[in-house]
Amino acid sequence: MSAVPPVAPSAAPYRAADTLLPVAPALGVVLVVFLLAAAGVAALAHLAPDRGHGHARAVLAAGARAAVQLAAVSWVIGWVVGAVPTLLAFLVLMYAVATRTAGRRVTGNRTWWWAGLPIAAGVVPVVLVLLLGGLVPLRGITLIPVTGILIGGALTASTLAGRNALDALRTRHGEVEAALALGFLERDARMEIARPAASGGLIPALDQTRTVGLVTLPGAFVGMLLGGASPVQAGAVQLFVLVALLLVEVIAVSVMLELIARGRLHRDGAGGGGGRPAAGR
Repeated sequence: MSAVPPVAPSAAPYRAADTLLPVAPALGVVLVVFLLAAAGVAALAHLAPDRGHGHARAVLAAGARAAVQLAAVSWVIGWVVGAVPTLLAFLVLMYAVATRTAGRRVTGNRTWWWAGLPIAAGVVPVVLVLLLGGLVPLRGITLIPVTGILIGGALTASTLAGRNALDALRTRHGEVEAALALGFLERDARMEIARPAASGGLIPALDQTRTVGLVTLPGAFVGMLLGGASPVQAGAVQLFVLVALLLVEVIAVSVMLELIARGRLHRDGAGGGGGRPAAGR
């Protein structure tokens, strides 16, 4: 009887992934059905601020955009990982897109570029520590996904914190004025109102960390298992990701809060509280 040829170790992760979610025509059909169903439910429930179908269109546009972007990124990553300069250029592009997205969501005016500071303040120190400590090598196949996860977390947390803080400053503008009348500095008066609201930007990260393994199995854990790692190794990597995300998001929210309290990020025509601080105060 002839011996069964051994399976190459490098082929095992791909076979494991194919058995979980094979890339086949059926996958495309299911994705289209799911996307149309999501848009249909959003339309039926009138999930839009103006009671129209805005979010239904947004769902369709987001799904189509994700497909195009992932197809492009899948090709680009295979190209940029070959050299450090292209790798760093790609990371800068990721950061620039995150900055523009956060700034547009938070302010929508010329102060949007300040949104890059909270993201950089959280991500850059953590990535440097990982690189200097040898935990993450300067290779695209490792550095891109790790940095991307951290940038995404900082983007989400800082955006939520910024929007919540500016909304609170607009609706509670009278309390800011009252604090100013009592002798508070403008930064301190705005901070008293904005801090509790901005802190809500940490809720998703806290919930994800608290419920990991009980409610969800996050992507890093599943990816490690599909790659052939043991459950203990997968759990260790996922714990690292969650703790690193907590640090990045805490820093990002703190910096975003400070920028808003100092009026660096503000909204136009916000009726005072969410707008630019008055000069001379």
